[in-house]
Amino acid sequence: MTPGTTDKSRPKKAGEKRKDRAAEIANTFEWLITAFMLAFVFRAFVMEAFRIPTGSMADTLKGAHFQLACPQCGYEYACNLGSELVPNHYVRIESGSRCPSCGYFLPRGTIRLAANGDRILVLKCIYQFFEPKRWDVVVFKNPDEPGQNFIKRLVARPGEEIVIIDGDIYINGQIARKPPKIQQELWLPVYDNDYQPIRPELGLFNDQKWKQPFQNTEGSKWVINANDPTIFELESDAYDIHVMYYDTTLGNDFGAMNCAYNPSGTYRGSSYCSDLMVRFYANFRKSEGVVGIDLSKYERHYKAQVDAAGNMTIAKSNNGAEWEELAEKKSQRTVLNKPTLVKFVIVDHQLIFQCGDENLTYDLGLEPEAAGRVNDNVEPEVRIFGSGKKTLSHVAIFRDIYYTTPPQDTGEPSFASKDRPFKLEPNEYFVLGDNSPASHDSRRWSNMGVGINGKRVYRPGTVPHDYLVGKAVFVYWPSGYEFPWPQSLKTFLEKKSYQNRLSAIMYWAATLRWIPNIGQMRFIYGGTSKNS
Repeated sequence: MTPGTTDKSRPKKAGEKRKDRAAEIANTFEWLITAFMLAFVFRAFVMEAFRIPTGSMADTLKGAHFQLACPQCGYEYACNLGSELVPNHYVRIESGSRCPSCGYFLPRGTIRLAANGDRILVLKCIYQFFEPKRWDVVVFKNPDEPGQNFIKRLVARPGEEIVIIDGDIYINGQIARKPPKIQQELWLPVYDNDYQPIRPELGLFNDQKWKQPFQNTEGSKWVINANDPTIFELESDAYDIHVMYYDTTLGNDFGAMNCAYNPSGTYRGSSYCSDLMVRFYANFRKSEGVVGIDLSKYERHYKAQVDAAGNMTIAKSNNGAEWEELAEKKSQRTVLNKPTLVKFVIVDHQLIFQCGDENLTYDLGLEPEAAGRVNDNVEPEVRIFGSGKKTLSHVAIFRDIYYTTPPQDTGEPSFASKDRPFKLEPNEYFVLGDNSPASHDSRRWSNMGVGINGKRVYRPGTVPHDYLVGKAVFVYWPSGYEFPWPQSLKTFLEKKSYQNRLSAIMYWAATLRWIPNIGQMRFIYGGTSKNS
């Protein structure tokens, strides 16, 4: 070998090349095996993807469903498919559906394309190191059939006594308030004035023609803008109060069973949800007058108002008695000719009044009758009032989630009902579905849970700590959209799909919803508010 040369300059023999290639292949397989093992460990102990099969957690998490837009007003909402298996062709909606805003009944037999349930990420093993928090959305083994995974919202923990009264959760005799982010996710629409029917003359709204649900009281001067029916206008003296009310005979009511995700035939029962939110944008045209919202709960009325000077007040009245001021606050003066958000909320025994960026709150108390004598058969009332010259836009009403309890005379289990408080023992949890009327959860479990050792050892109505799989944290793939293929092409492929396999595969590909709905990708909130 001459000076300055190395072995690298020597041409490799064929045998050496084969050895190098074998080493590269071995290294590749080693990396693949390592990656597979890491993925397996990650899936088994850190994070796993799940698909929501049913609608027990709707609308927070949707199972197989129809994604609809009301043919009358255009309001978008979801309706349960009624099956975990999603066909790849158009199917008839046989269960009926009702728009949660304008109340239009979708005709039975309407044909739509079904969508898969939300796909979520679940953080596993977190409950091996941290205790579950109230309001967490948890995945767990079905105590009655451990090979099956369930997903619900955890509402009570070991050592606590839970009772459901008028749709609210009470822990050890005090109401469990939902954290703000969770509460925001749980509001259900009752009416949104921005969505006006295009053919109100059709008789499919409460078996009658559609009519504006907000009506004037006698002598009131609120009028609908002549050019825009989504805007209410008022012109009066500064001290001349005018009132309009929401008429439930003309629009959706506050029934606790009403849920657009469920078949309209399930809307039954006389219980009303009286935890409400009303919001609109007020535009003061003159530096005078007031605007406000009046909500009732049981036999009491609560009103919140703000004047042009920015004075915010909350008051109550018992059975028509004089108004008693509960809270007041001085905020910034109202800016003329600029829409300002006005929102009044009764929820979990709290009164929350918002005007612009300012909030005024009043705590009614934590005990069951802190908001008055409980009576879920009294329909709540919604009124909007004002004086002076102003306009209102984006008027909408929402109601809170309402946890139902099975009637006692049905013979079903009714754990945690008003007359049957449920005390949890160590390592036991109580879970409920957000779609309460259609959820099979701790309230209704009558069987003893199957223990790990094969014995039936877990109490009915409980989820043992051993069966907690993890916490749901993110919706990474909500039901998406089809590629906009021509309808004629899809119709052609559908007809041909019955004749040969290739056409069936092509039709399946053409109707596949592979474009993600990015706007619906979201975090799943959980946690505990300080007062719960």
